[in-house]
Amino acid sequence: MRHLARVERVRILVENADAERAVRKILQACHADLAAVDFFHHPTNRSWTRDYCPLFVKNQSEVAITHWRFNGWANYEHDAQVPKFIAQKLALKSESIDAVLEGGSIDVNGSGKLLTTEECLLSDVQARNPTLSKRGIERLIKNHLGIREVIWLGQGIAGDDTHGHVDDLARFTSEDTVVIATEPDKSDANHEPLKENLARLRARKDLRVATLPMPEPIYFAEQRLPASYANFYIANSIVLAPVFGDPNDRVAMNTLSRLFPDRKIIGIYSRDLVLGLGTLHCMTMQQPH
Repeated sequence: MRHLARVERVRILVENADAERAVRKILQACHADLAAVDFFHHPTNRSWTRDYCPLFVKNQSEVAITHWRFNGWANYEHDAQVPKFIAQKLALKSESIDAVLEGGSIDVNGSGKLLTTEECLLSDVQARNPTLSKRGIERLIKNHLGIREVIWLGQGIAGDDTHGHVDDLARFTSEDTVVIATEPDKSDANHEPLKENLARLRARKDLRVATLPMPEPIYFAEQRLPASYANFYIANSIVLAPVFGDPNDRVAMNTLSRLFPDRKIIGIYSRDLVLGLGTLHCMTMQQPH
């Protein structure tokens, strides 16, 4: 919050006034600019706002909200109401869509291309929209998000409880550039899926492809956690990048610096965050102006 409040307006979902007061004290203690922070009071079930907050759309003159269904993992009744609440709070036009789509399952280039994975949107495991075909999902995405082409990758990373969210795997860093995680260790569960996804992207002639390393596998209570450098958040003039106290932190930060020459790359220690099975991109949702 301290870094973001320097470059953009920050809006935080808190349950009530008591929670707001507690958060204000924390932000004040770490010298965040509270004048750039707004608090929205609404109960939530989880911290991963990327997946249940509205997906904003923008044309040349207007910003609007698309309200997709959210049927989260376990409790989700509060989270599912957040898009409607935000639309009312911001006085934005909102469109409700009778289909499930989490923000972490897609990534866009802002010019008509969208990345997603077959594991997440097409698999019978954690099926989001079991009655929709691949073509039906593409039609919805194109009609409601202004997308011209859906780029399908295969499987997501090991440890991901969302079953294949693309924001731990591959991200657009410009209109024609994608960065994707890779794992050279053939004994690692990520090696083959990441190799196959990289081949899919490199087979395209319209994209430049860069690679990020994976950190050394992180476990807690015998569970592998979805630690990935791809879970970065792009702000107005900075990029917040997860780091894990790993030798590959430096490689990842240098790679992102090359890919975002006009933005400062700021590493945020995320080994504790990933205990909750997500990091920086998962807990944020950008709002365009």
